[in-house]
Amino acid sequence: MTRLHDLSHEQDQSPWLDDLKRSYLRNGTLQQLVDDGIRGVTSNPTIFAKAIAGEDTYDQDFAELAARGPVLDAYWRMVMEDVAAAAGVLRPVHDAAGGHDGFVSLEVAPDLAHDTAGTVRAARWLHATVDRPNLMVKIPATAEGIPAVRTMIGEGRNINVTLIFSLERYTEVMEAYLSGLEDLVAAGGDPSRVASVASFFVSRVDTETDRRLEAVGTPEALALQGKAAVANARLAYQLFGRWLSEDRWQALAARGARPQRPLWASTSTKNKAYPDLLYVDSLIGPHTVNTMPEGTIDAFVDHGTVARTLDRDFSGDQAVLDGLARVGVDFGDAARVLEDEGVAAFAKSFDELIQALTDKANALSGGGAGGRG
Repeated sequence: MTRLHDLSHEQDQSPWLDDLKRSYLRNGTLQQLVDDGIRGVTSNPTIFAKAIAGEDTYDQDFAELAARGPVLDAYWRMVMEDVAAAAGVLRPVHDAAGGHDGFVSLEVAPDLAHDTAGTVRAARWLHATVDRPNLMVKIPATAEGIPAVRTMIGEGRNINVTLIFSLERYTEVMEAYLSGLEDLVAAGGDPSRVASVASFFVSRVDTETDRRLEAVGTPEALALQGKAAVANARLAYQLFGRWLSEDRWQALAARGARPQRPLWASTSTKNKAYPDLLYVDSLIGPHTVNTMPEGTIDAFVDHGTVARTLDRDFSGDQAVLDGLARVGVDFGDAARVLEDEGVAAFAKSFDELIQALTDKANALSGGGAGGRG
């Protein structure tokens, strides 16, 4: 038993791995992490870009696929093969949890972030093609992504709503989930078969607000550095708790619906002056997920603290956000910047990878391979 087992058994928080690459599947790393207590996997375009560009484990498969069709098709085939294999490793966790856990997340293409209809089509395609009960398709929580979330939940699909930074956006995400479940029930569907998480990106909030607080430069402003991310996540958890107590949710729960669990993402510490487990130890509580890169997992297993911390002091958390406003930091604007930057960063990683694969395919074929398809 490790601290990861303690986290899920004692605190009802699921530790997931925020990484996926073929070597993990071939050398047994993912299986070992699952044995050690990991209960899910998340991926994103940046993760796959690093994996495919950084490992030779994809080369033979890519050469064969690129010889038969467009590079973009080859990319999706490789990615979906990895996700399906990871879903196989996590399937025993999923079955033992009665469908509550053991998921693998795969994101729609980044260039669909502002395309509702395109996101819906892509999510349906990924679910149909991977065809695993423990697949979660990731949809970004942009203004255009929110309606797609409702549509997918209404069709009974598992969805990971990603790139959430603000409480305002989180409120919209919760509404989309509730409305989607109500649509599903109205159509005669079974809400007990749907699972969803709402993914807050945590550390990036401190990165952006710290930069703005540094620019203000007053003692009051500097005293708030390193506090906004945890406070924001905890206040989201407070909203989650209120939502669970509402009659509207209780009516769905009576039909077997599962709560849309808050998920803490981007939990590795970016500022080395902060504790390495700041975004793990400070965000432990029931009905939640924390998705961590391997280094953060290792740190938690070594010296993490398994104790409920999410709901210790909501008034103090609100005081942090109030303090940002008082010193002139517009948190709403910071959240909008972070959302835009997150979408742009994933798009950049995706485009750079497709270009690199195109170049590789052209080299293999003497210049005749297709591009994005």
